[in-house]
Amino acid sequence: MATVFWDSRGIILLDILPNRASFNADRYCETLDRLRHAVRRKRPGLLRSGVVLQHDNATPHTAKRTKEWLQRYRWDIIPHPARSPDLAPSDFHLFEPLKRHLGGKKFEGEDEVIGEVRDWFSKLDANFFTQGIYIYSLLPRWQKCIALHGDYMYIVK
Repeated sequence: MATVFWDSRGIILLDILPNRASFNADRYCETLDRLRHAVRRKRPGLLRSGVVLQHDNATPHTAKRTKEWLQRYRWDIIPHPARSPDLAPSDFHLFEPLKRHLGGKKFEGEDEVIGEVRDWFSKLDANFFTQGIYIYSLLPRWQKCIALHGDYMYIVK
């Protein structure tokens, strides 16, 4: 399982869960700690201006420990309506093209897959990420959700 944190400029953190490891609130808070350090290195202005995350309503994201972590560092969360996969930019803007890239390829082992995923992400240019946030993806989808008063929607490209 890969957790990817990105903004309009590119990948901030790609965190890959070790094989057979559990993804729970403790693991998610450890990932958020790594993200905080990555933001400090790559986007120091974000820590002053405020970090806003969009994640779904999975249990590790909504657990008490996670909420306490987010409050401690004053990070905000964009609410995610239930059953709205079309509002998760990583699902439709990152993972769909990644699946197409990996499709049909044969790998010798987990390390080779991880290397290919890291390599693919490293070759994406900043324009790809800008489009994912502003032009084709996140903002138009949120605007439609707001116009529909939060009702479920599905956008077909």
